[in-house]
Amino acid sequence: MNHFEYGPEGLACEGVPLAKIAAEVGTPVYVYSRATLERHFTVFRDALVAAGVVDPLVAYAVKANSNVAVLKVLGDLGAGADTVSEGEVRRALAAGIPPERIVFSGVGKARREIEFALKTGVAEINVESEPEMNLIAQVAAELGVRAKIAFRVNPDVAAGGHAKIATGKSENKFGVSFAEAARLYANASNNAALEPIGVACHIGSQITDLSPMREAFSKMRGLVEQLLGEGLSVERLDLGGGLGVPYFNNPEPPSPADFAAMVGEVTKGLPVKLAFEPGRVIAANAGVMVSEVIHVHERPEGRKFLVIDAAMNDLVRPAMYDAFHDIRPVVKRAGEATYDVVGPVCETGDTFTRDRALPPFAAGDLVAFMSAGAYGSAMASEYNTRPLVPEVLVDGDKYAVIRKRPTYEEMLARDLVPDWV
Repeated sequence: MNHFEYGPEGLACEGVPLAKIAAEVGTPVYVYSRATLERHFTVFRDALVAAGVVDPLVAYAVKANSNVAVLKVLGDLGAGADTVSEGEVRRALAAGIPPERIVFSGVGKARREIEFALKTGVAEINVESEPEMNLIAQVAAELGVRAKIAFRVNPDVAAGGHAKIATGKSENKFGVSFAEAARLYANASNNAALEPIGVACHIGSQITDLSPMREAFSKMRGLVEQLLGEGLSVERLDLGGGLGVPYFNNPEPPSPADFAAMVGEVTKGLPVKLAFEPGRVIAANAGVMVSEVIHVHERPEGRKFLVIDAAMNDLVRPAMYDAFHDIRPVVKRAGEATYDVVGPVCETGDTFTRDRALPPFAAGDLVAFMSAGAYGSAMASEYNTRPLVPEVLVDGDKYAVIRKRPTYEEMLARDLVPDWV
Protein backbone atom coordinates (compact mmCIF):
# COMPACT_ATOMS: atom_id res chain seq x y z
CA MET A 1 0.00 0.00 0.00
CA ASN A 2 1.13 3.54 -0.70
CA HIS A 3 -0.47 6.95 -0.29
CA PHE A 4 -0.48 8.20 -3.90
CA GLU A 5 -4.06 8.43 -5.15
CA TYR A 6 -6.06 10.47 -7.64
CA GLY A 7 -8.26 13.20 -6.21
CA PRO A 8 -10.12 16.27 -7.47
CA GLU A 9 -6.81 18.00 -8.31
CA GLY A 10 -5.17 14.98 -9.86
CA LEU A 11 -2.61 12.59 -8.41
CA ALA A 12 -1.82 13.48 -4.80
CA CYS A 13 0.64 12.37 -2.16
CA GLU A 14 -1.45 11.90 0.98
CA GLY A 15 -3.38 15.18 1.15
CA VAL A 16 -1.14 17.27 -1.12
CA PRO A 17 -1.69 17.42 -4.91
CA LEU A 18 1.50 16.74 -6.85
CA ALA A 19 0.59 19.63 -9.15
CA LYS A 20 0.80 22.00 -6.17
CA ILE A 21 4.28 20.76 -5.28
CA ALA A 22 5.41 21.01 -8.90
CA ALA A 23 4.13 24.58 -9.16
CA GLU A 24 5.81 25.71 -5.94
CA VAL A 25 9.06 23.69 -5.95
CA GLY A 26 9.53 23.15 -9.69
CA THR A 27 10.30 20.02 -11.66
CA PRO A 28 11.81 17.51 -11.68
CA VAL A 29 11.20 16.79 -8.01
CA TYR A 30 11.05 13.74 -5.74
CA VAL A 31 8.07 13.47 -3.42
CA TYR A 32 7.91 11.08 -0.45
CA SER A 33 5.01 10.00 1.72
CA ARG A 34 5.78 9.88 5.44
CA ALA A 35 2.74 7.67 6.07
CA THR A 36 3.98 5.12 3.52
CA LEU A 37 7.50 5.05 4.94
CA GLU A 38 6.12 4.48 8.43
CA ARG A 39 3.66 1.83 7.30
CA HIS A 40 6.22 -0.15 5.30
CA PHE A 41 8.73 -0.21 8.15
CA THR A 42 6.10 -1.14 10.72
CA VAL A 43 4.64 -3.93 8.57
CA PHE A 44 8.13 -5.41 8.00
CA ARG A 45 9.13 -5.29 11.66
CA ASP A 46 5.78 -6.50 13.00
CA ALA A 47 5.76 -9.43 10.56
CA LEU A 48 9.09 -10.62 11.98
CA VAL A 49 7.85 -10.34 15.54
CA ALA A 50 4.65 -12.19 14.66
CA ALA A 51 6.78 -14.99 13.17
CA GLY A 52 8.59 -15.43 16.46
CA VAL A 53 11.68 -13.30 15.87
CA VAL A 54 12.51 -11.72 19.21
CA ASP A 55 13.69 -8.10 19.21
CA PRO A 56 15.01 -7.98 15.61
CA LEU A 57 17.43 -5.27 14.58
CA VAL A 58 15.86 -3.81 11.45
CA ALA A 59 18.72 -1.75 10.03
CA TYR A 60 17.34 0.25 7.11
CA ALA A 61 19.68 0.25 4.10
CA VAL A 62 20.68 3.91 3.92
CA LYS A 63 21.89 3.60 0.31
CA ALA A 64 18.27 3.15 -0.86
CA ASN A 65 17.31 6.68 0.19
CA SER A 66 19.76 8.55 2.36
CA ASN A 67 17.93 11.81 3.03
CA VAL A 68 18.33 12.68 6.71
CA ALA A 69 14.63 13.49 7.05
CA VAL A 70 13.72 10.04 5.71
CA LEU A 71 16.22 8.45 8.10
CA LYS A 72 14.74 10.37 11.03
CA VAL A 73 11.21 9.21 10.21
CA LEU A 74 12.42 5.60 10.28
CA GLY A 75 14.82 6.04 13.18
CA ASP A 76 12.05 7.46 15.35
CA LEU A 77 10.20 4.17 14.81
CA GLY A 78 13.18 2.20 16.08
CA ALA A 79 14.97 1.50 12.81
CA GLY A 80 18.69 1.01 12.74
CA ALA A 81 20.88 1.84 9.76
CA ASP A 82 22.84 -0.36 7.38
CA THR A 83 25.62 1.86 6.06
CA VAL A 84 28.41 1.44 3.50
CA SER A 85 30.51 4.60 3.97
CA GLU A 86 31.55 7.09 6.62
CA GLY A 87 29.17 9.54 5.00
CA GLU A 88 26.22 7.20 5.50
CA VAL A 89 27.22 6.60 9.12
CA ARG A 90 27.27 10.36 9.61
CA ARG A 91 23.83 10.67 7.99
CA ALA A 92 22.41 8.05 10.34
CA LEU A 93 23.91 9.82 13.35
CA ALA A 94 22.58 13.18 12.12
CA ALA A 95 19.11 11.61 11.98
CA GLY A 96 19.38 10.58 15.62
CA ILE A 97 19.94 6.86 15.07
CA PRO A 98 22.14 5.66 17.95
CA PRO A 99 25.48 3.98 17.15
CA GLU A 100 24.35 0.70 18.70
CA ARG A 101 21.79 0.38 15.88
CA ILE A 102 24.25 1.16 13.06
CA VAL A 103 25.86 -1.58 10.95
CA PHE A 104 28.89 -0.63 8.82
CA SER A 105 29.22 -2.75 5.66
CA GLY A 106 31.06 -2.42 2.33
CA VAL A 107 33.88 -4.23 0.55
CA GLY A 108 36.42 -1.40 0.55
CA LYS A 109 36.40 0.46 3.86
CA ALA A 110 39.23 2.97 4.09
CA ARG A 111 41.41 3.19 7.20
CA ARG A 112 39.90 6.57 8.10
CA GLU A 113 36.38 5.11 7.81
CA ILE A 114 37.24 2.17 10.06
CA GLU A 115 38.76 4.54 12.60
CA PHE A 116 35.64 6.71 12.52
CA ALA A 117 33.33 3.70 12.95
CA LEU A 118 35.34 2.40 15.91
CA LYS A 119 35.40 5.79 17.60
CA THR A 120 31.67 6.14 17.00
CA GLY A 121 30.97 2.73 18.53
CA VAL A 122 28.79 1.22 15.80
CA ALA A 123 26.98 -2.05 16.51
CA GLU A 124 29.20 -4.04 14.17
CA ILE A 125 31.58 -3.71 11.27
CA ASN A 126 30.81 -6.32 8.63
CA VAL A 127 34.12 -7.82 7.50
CA GLU A 128 34.21 -8.75 3.82
CA SER A 129 37.76 -10.11 3.37
CA GLU A 130 40.77 -11.33 5.33
CA PRO A 131 42.88 -8.23 4.45
CA GLU A 132 40.04 -6.07 5.77
CA MET A 133 39.91 -8.09 8.99
CA ASN A 134 43.64 -7.52 9.46
CA LEU A 135 43.28 -3.78 8.83
CA ILE A 136 40.42 -3.48 11.33
CA ALA A 137 42.50 -5.33 13.92
CA GLN A 138 45.44 -2.99 13.30
CA VAL A 139 43.34 0.16 13.60
CA ALA A 140 41.55 -1.14 16.71
CA ALA A 141 44.88 -1.97 18.37
CA GLU A 142 46.18 1.52 17.64
CA LEU A 143 43.04 3.01 19.21
CA GLY A 144 43.18 0.67 22.19
CA VAL A 145 39.70 -0.73 21.57
CA ARG A 146 38.25 -4.11 20.66
CA ALA A 147 36.37 -3.97 17.36
CA LYS A 148 32.96 -5.62 17.22
CA ILE A 149 32.83 -7.39 13.88
CA ALA A 150 30.62 -9.75 11.93
CA PHE A 151 31.76 -11.70 8.90
CA ARG A 152 29.77 -11.14 5.76
CA VAL A 153 29.70 -14.55 4.12
CA ASN A 154 29.13 -15.16 0.43
CA PRO A 155 26.89 -18.26 0.36
CA ASP A 156 27.23 -18.75 -3.43
CA VAL A 157 23.49 -18.46 -4.04
CA ALA A 158 22.15 -16.69 -7.13
CA ALA A 159 19.38 -14.13 -6.57
CA GLY A 160 18.35 -10.62 -7.55
CA GLY A 161 16.33 -8.94 -10.26
CA HIS A 162 19.33 -7.96 -12.43
CA ALA A 163 22.94 -9.13 -12.75
CA LYS A 164 24.17 -5.77 -11.45
CA ILE A 165 22.27 -6.16 -8.17
CA ALA A 166 23.09 -9.82 -7.50
CA THR A 167 25.57 -10.06 -4.62
CA GLY A 168 25.53 -13.64 -3.35
CA LYS A 169 27.40 -15.65 -6.00
CA SER A 170 31.04 -16.63 -5.64
CA GLU A 171 32.01 -14.44 -8.60
CA ASN A 172 30.54 -11.34 -6.91
CA LYS A 173 32.89 -9.10 -4.96
CA PHE A 174 30.98 -9.26 -1.69
CA GLY A 175 31.91 -11.19 1.44
CA VAL A 176 34.30 -13.94 2.45
CA SER A 177 33.80 -17.34 0.86
CA PHE A 178 31.69 -19.83 2.74
CA ALA A 179 34.65 -22.23 2.86
CA GLU A 180 36.90 -19.83 4.76
CA ALA A 181 34.32 -18.28 7.09
CA ALA A 182 34.82 -20.64 10.03
CA ARG A 183 38.63 -20.32 9.90
CA LEU A 184 38.49 -16.53 9.81
CA TYR A 185 35.94 -16.41 12.64
CA ALA A 186 38.17 -18.60 14.80
CA ASN A 187 41.23 -16.47 14.00
CA ALA A 188 39.35 -13.30 14.89
CA SER A 189 38.20 -14.85 18.17
CA ASN A 190 41.86 -15.30 19.11
CA ASN A 191 42.79 -11.71 18.26
CA ALA A 192 42.82 -9.34 21.23
CA ALA A 193 41.81 -6.42 19.01
CA LEU A 194 38.73 -8.14 17.57
CA GLU A 195 35.41 -9.24 19.05
CA PRO A 196 33.50 -11.32 16.49
CA ILE A 197 29.80 -11.17 17.41
CA GLY A 198 28.20 -12.83 14.41
CA VAL A 199 27.91 -13.58 10.72
CA ALA A 200 25.98 -11.89 7.94
CA CYS A 201 24.87 -12.43 4.36
CA HIS A 202 23.16 -10.46 1.62
CA ILE A 203 22.51 -12.21 -1.68
CA GLY A 204 20.94 -9.55 -3.90
CA SER A 205 18.25 -6.96 -4.42
CA GLN A 206 14.72 -7.02 -5.80
CA ILE A 207 14.33 -10.72 -4.99
CA THR A 208 10.83 -11.97 -5.84
CA ASP A 209 11.29 -15.66 -4.96
CA LEU A 210 11.91 -16.82 -1.41
CA SER A 211 13.68 -20.02 -2.51
CA PRO A 212 17.20 -18.55 -2.86
CA MET A 213 16.78 -16.72 0.43
CA ARG A 214 15.71 -19.92 2.16
CA GLU A 215 18.75 -21.70 0.70
CA ALA A 216 21.16 -18.97 1.79
CA PHE A 217 19.63 -18.60 5.26
CA SER A 218 19.75 -22.37 5.79
CA LYS A 219 23.45 -22.36 4.94
CA MET A 220 23.99 -19.48 7.36
CA ARG A 221 22.14 -21.38 10.09
CA GLY A 222 24.45 -24.31 9.50
CA LEU A 223 27.47 -22.03 9.82
CA VAL A 224 26.20 -20.58 13.10
CA GLU A 225 25.63 -24.07 14.47
CA GLN A 226 29.13 -25.08 13.40
CA LEU A 227 30.70 -22.07 15.11
CA LEU A 228 28.72 -22.64 18.29
CA GLY A 229 29.66 -26.30 18.18
CA GLU A 230 33.32 -25.29 18.13
CA GLY A 231 32.82 -23.31 21.32
CA LEU A 232 32.89 -19.90 19.63
CA SER A 233 30.60 -17.06 20.69
CA VAL A 234 27.94 -16.01 18.14
CA GLU A 235 25.47 -13.34 19.22
CA ARG A 236 23.90 -12.25 15.95
CA LEU A 237 22.94 -13.55 12.52
CA ASP A 238 22.43 -10.74 10.00
CA LEU A 239 20.28 -11.95 7.10
CA GLY A 240 20.57 -8.79 5.00
CA GLY A 241 17.85 -7.37 2.79
CA GLY A 242 16.80 -7.77 -0.82
CA LEU A 243 13.08 -8.51 -0.57
CA GLY A 244 11.47 -7.29 -3.79
CA VAL A 245 8.72 -4.75 -4.20
CA PRO A 246 5.86 -4.59 -6.73
CA TYR A 247 7.13 -2.51 -9.66
CA PHE A 248 3.76 -2.78 -11.47
CA ASN A 249 5.19 -4.80 -14.40
CA ASN A 250 6.63 -7.51 -12.14
CA PRO A 251 4.85 -10.48 -10.57
CA GLU A 252 3.63 -9.77 -7.04
CA PRO A 253 6.62 -10.44 -4.76
CA PRO A 254 6.37 -12.31 -1.46
CA SER A 255 4.87 -10.22 1.31
CA PRO A 256 6.81 -9.27 4.44
CA ALA A 257 4.61 -11.81 6.26
CA ASP A 258 5.67 -14.56 3.82
CA PHE A 259 9.31 -13.55 4.21
CA ALA A 260 9.05 -13.46 7.99
CA ALA A 261 7.36 -16.86 8.14
CA MET A 262 10.21 -18.37 6.11
CA VAL A 263 12.79 -16.71 8.39
CA GLY A 264 10.96 -18.03 11.45
CA GLU A 265 11.01 -21.57 10.06
CA VAL A 266 14.69 -21.52 9.08
CA THR A 267 15.97 -19.95 12.29
CA LYS A 268 13.64 -21.60 14.82
CA GLY A 269 15.53 -22.57 17.96
CA LEU A 270 18.74 -20.82 16.93
CA PRO A 271 20.08 -19.09 20.09
CA VAL A 272 21.13 -15.82 18.43
CA LYS A 273 19.60 -12.43 17.72
CA LEU A 274 18.60 -11.68 14.14
CA ALA A 275 19.28 -8.54 12.11
CA PHE A 276 17.89 -7.43 8.74
CA GLU A 277 18.82 -4.73 6.21
CA PRO A 278 15.68 -3.79 4.22
CA GLY A 279 15.90 -0.78 1.93
CA ARG A 280 13.91 -0.92 -1.28
CA VAL A 281 10.94 -2.66 0.38
CA ILE A 282 10.65 0.30 2.78
CA ALA A 283 11.31 3.23 0.46
CA ALA A 284 10.54 2.35 -3.18
CA ASN A 285 6.77 2.77 -3.21
CA ALA A 286 6.94 5.61 -0.71
CA GLY A 287 8.19 8.02 -3.38
CA VAL A 288 7.58 9.33 -6.89
CA MET A 289 9.48 11.58 -9.24
CA VAL A 290 7.42 14.31 -10.89
CA SER A 291 8.51 15.76 -14.23
CA GLU A 292 7.06 18.15 -16.80
CA VAL A 293 6.67 17.46 -20.50
CA ILE A 294 8.84 19.82 -22.59
CA HIS A 295 7.37 18.76 -25.91
CA VAL A 296 6.35 15.81 -28.05
CA HIS A 297 8.67 15.14 -30.97
CA GLU A 298 6.99 13.03 -33.66
CA ARG A 299 9.12 11.66 -36.49
CA PRO A 300 7.67 11.27 -40.00
CA GLU A 301 7.90 7.49 -39.70
CA GLY A 302 5.58 7.68 -36.68
CA ARG A 303 7.87 7.31 -33.66
CA LYS A 304 6.92 9.69 -30.87
CA PHE A 305 9.41 10.99 -28.31
CA LEU A 306 7.93 12.30 -25.10
CA VAL A 307 10.66 14.75 -24.04
CA ILE A 308 10.51 15.59 -20.33
CA ASP A 309 12.57 17.82 -18.06
CA ALA A 310 13.84 14.91 -15.93
CA ALA A 311 16.86 13.00 -17.18
CA MET A 312 19.06 10.03 -16.40
CA ASN A 313 21.02 12.14 -13.94
CA ASP A 314 17.81 12.52 -11.91
CA LEU A 315 16.68 8.86 -12.17
CA VAL A 316 19.40 6.55 -13.48
CA ARG A 317 17.76 3.18 -12.78
CA PRO A 318 16.27 2.69 -16.28
CA ALA A 319 19.61 3.51 -17.96
CA MET A 320 21.66 1.48 -15.49
CA TYR A 321 19.45 -1.54 -14.81
CA ASP A 322 16.83 -1.42 -17.58
CA ALA A 323 14.48 -0.78 -14.67
CA PHE A 324 10.75 -0.33 -15.21
CA HIS A 325 8.80 2.53 -13.62
CA ASP A 326 5.09 2.93 -14.05
CA ILE A 327 4.52 6.37 -15.62
CA ARG A 328 1.25 8.12 -14.81
CA PRO A 329 -0.24 11.45 -15.81
CA VAL A 330 -0.68 13.72 -12.81
CA VAL A 331 -4.06 14.71 -14.31
CA LYS A 332 -5.97 11.75 -15.69
CA ARG A 333 -6.85 11.80 -19.36
CA ALA A 334 -8.54 9.46 -21.82
CA GLY A 335 -6.95 7.90 -24.88
CA GLU A 336 -3.64 6.21 -25.62
CA ALA A 337 -0.47 6.85 -27.58
CA THR A 338 2.86 5.05 -27.85
CA TYR A 339 5.97 6.95 -26.77
CA ASP A 340 9.68 6.72 -26.16
CA VAL A 341 10.06 8.71 -22.94
CA VAL A 342 13.37 10.57 -22.98
CA GLY A 343 15.22 13.32 -21.14
CA PRO A 344 17.42 16.27 -22.17
CA VAL A 345 20.82 14.73 -21.33
CA CYS A 346 23.16 14.28 -24.30
CA GLU A 347 23.24 10.46 -24.12
CA THR A 348 21.22 7.90 -26.04
CA GLY A 349 20.98 6.09 -22.71
CA ASP A 350 18.90 8.99 -21.39
CA THR A 351 15.78 6.99 -22.17
CA PHE A 352 13.28 5.95 -19.51
CA THR A 353 11.24 3.60 -21.70
CA ARG A 354 10.60 2.72 -25.33
CA ASP A 355 7.34 1.97 -27.12
CA ARG A 356 5.31 2.50 -23.93
CA ALA A 357 1.55 2.85 -24.30
CA LEU A 358 0.57 5.93 -22.26
CA PRO A 359 -2.24 8.47 -22.18
CA PRO A 360 -1.73 11.29 -24.71
CA PHE A 361 0.53 14.08 -23.43
CA ALA A 362 1.21 17.65 -24.47
CA ALA A 363 3.78 20.27 -23.51
CA GLY A 364 3.33 21.43 -19.92
CA ASP A 365 1.68 18.23 -18.69
CA LEU A 366 3.03 16.61 -15.56
CA VAL A 367 4.09 12.97 -15.35
CA ALA A 368 4.79 10.90 -12.25
CA PHE A 369 7.34 8.08 -12.15
CA MET A 370 6.00 5.66 -9.57
CA SER A 371 8.06 3.49 -7.19
CA ALA A 372 10.91 6.01 -7.26
CA GLY A 373 11.54 6.34 -3.54
CA ALA A 374 14.51 3.93 -3.56
CA TYR A 375 17.71 4.34 -5.60
CA GLY A 376 16.32 7.48 -7.20
CA SER A 377 17.51 10.65 -5.49
CA ALA A 378 20.32 8.72 -3.78
CA MET A 379 21.91 7.95 -7.17
CA ALA A 380 21.23 11.34 -8.75
CA SER A 381 24.04 13.54 -10.06
CA GLU A 382 24.70 16.91 -11.66
CA TYR A 383 25.76 15.44 -15.01
CA ASN A 384 25.51 18.00 -17.86
CA THR A 385 25.64 20.64 -15.07
CA ARG A 386 21.99 20.02 -14.28
CA PRO A 387 21.03 21.08 -10.75
CA LEU A 388 20.61 18.20 -8.33
CA VAL A 389 16.95 17.20 -8.13
CA PRO A 390 15.20 18.41 -4.94
CA GLU A 391 13.28 16.23 -2.49
CA VAL A 392 10.00 16.85 -0.68
CA LEU A 393 8.45 15.03 2.30
CA VAL A 394 4.66 15.05 2.71
CA ASP A 395 2.88 14.54 6.01
CA GLY A 396 -0.90 14.64 5.67
CA ASP A 397 -1.88 17.99 4.18
CA LYS A 398 1.53 19.65 4.59
CA TYR A 399 4.90 19.27 2.91
CA ALA A 400 8.46 20.48 3.29
CA VAL A 401 11.48 20.62 1.00
CA ILE A 402 14.04 18.25 2.56
CA ARG A 403 16.74 18.83 -0.06
CA LYS A 404 16.68 22.03 -2.06
CA ARG A 405 17.59 22.42 -5.69
CA PRO A 406 20.97 24.21 -5.83
CA THR A 407 21.32 27.39 -7.82
CA TYR A 408 23.78 27.59 -10.70
CA GLU A 409 25.78 30.07 -8.63
CA GLU A 410 26.08 27.51 -5.80
CA MET A 411 27.13 24.82 -8.25
CA LEU A 412 29.77 26.97 -9.94
CA ALA A 413 31.11 28.21 -6.60
CA ARG A 414 32.28 24.70 -5.80
CA ASP A 415 34.74 24.81 -8.70
CA LEU A 416 38.04 26.41 -7.83
CA VAL A 417 40.27 27.86 -10.53
CA PRO A 418 43.97 28.07 -9.54
CA ASP A 419 45.56 31.52 -9.80
CA TRP A 420 48.07 30.06 -12.27
CA VAL A 421 45.40 29.16 -14.85
